[in-house]
Amino acid sequence: MAHDELADLSIAHMDCDAFYASVEKRDNPDLRDKPVIVGGGTRGVVSTCCYIARISGVRSAMPMFQALKLCPDAVVVKPRMQVYAEVSRQIRALMEELTPAIEPLSLDEAFLDLTGTARLHGAPPAVMLARLVRRMEEELGISGSIGLSHNKFLAKIASDLDKPRGFSVIGRAETEAFLAPKPVRIIWGVGLATQTALEKAGIRTISDLLRWDQADLVARFGQMGGRLWHLARGQDRRRVTRDEKLKSISKETTFFEDTADPDLLDGHLWRLAVQVADRAKAKGLAGRGITLKLKRADFTLISRRHALTDPTQIADRIYREARAMLDLVPTGAAYRLIGVGITDLCPATEADGPADLFDPTAANRARAERATDAIRARFGRDAIIKGRALR
Repeated sequence: MAHDELADLSIAHMDCDAFYASVEKRDNPDLRDKPVIVGGGTRGVVSTCCYIARISGVRSAMPMFQALKLCPDAVVVKPRMQVYAEVSRQIRALMEELTPAIEPLSLDEAFLDLTGTARLHGAPPAVMLARLVRRMEEELGISGSIGLSHNKFLAKIASDLDKPRGFSVIGRAETEAFLAPKPVRIIWGVGLATQTALEKAGIRTISDLLRWDQADLVARFGQMGGRLWHLARGQDRRRVTRDEKLKSISKETTFFEDTADPDLLDGHLWRLAVQVADRAKAKGLAGRGITLKLKRADFTLISRRHALTDPTQIADRIYREARAMLDLVPTGAAYRLIGVGITDLCPATEADGPADLFDPTAANRARAERATDAIRARFGRDAIIKGRALR
């Protein structure tokens, strides 16, 4: 690899290649040359898939029934989160040998800041990152891709340019020319809904964004507009922060089509509450507040928050509080997005304690949920599904 700034860049993003599927293929060599999908049952979604399955059009977060139509020969494997978490810890240990400045984004990706490490290692960051992914493959059987640049935004873009086993560089001098022709969806955080709103304003590429004044973007798109103005110019001042304290846990979903169907909204509300609760339980956390997020078809954002008398990590309670807030929102409007979360986090030991005098059956529901969690942990997430989750 040759690049004028190769020895000077030090902000990197490492992203494992089809992580869950790669672990499954490593542990079961019979799967090596087969299309592999990691995910749930016919009502579930694709957690990830190998690159062979991607040739057929399968993608993460795709409904399982659709994925199997595209790739009927795929081998479907249920997720083994404990195994993936252990491999992630092993990868993290290899990173720690390079730098303490590591910011994990998930089990399979992280930012690294190797500024000032060249003297310690006797080699520039680019060389050490190449050694990292080589060690991952040789010692752990997992491949990864590297993006190297001068800030986090560009490093993350770079890591996705040449997957799998990619190593891509975006230097300072080429930043503007590189970004200009790219579609706005390349910006991290620009999903389908944001992309649609930008297209209505005539913004399809980064060069389209560059023609807007910052004040006009903020007036049209709020805080997101200011963020877009800076990122379109390759400006990102965020630092790589190690183990940043978690402030909230939330999940949201954007619909394929805008909907005002109360049953559909209720079903999504329950599923999101379960996902939030699962993550809170995994991290040993609870929330003192519940949040509800809605985005109308016209992109108007509605946010609601309710403070609890005592913290919770129970899905049933998160759902009930969020549903109560949803019932207070004027009916009839179509929505493109719904989200649920918990805020003001605290240790789980402070949560869901004494019985609620105003809801005497709450303790029984909490015990039932704990029993359900144990069954799901042993037999899979789809072992028990509430009826409302099927709406």
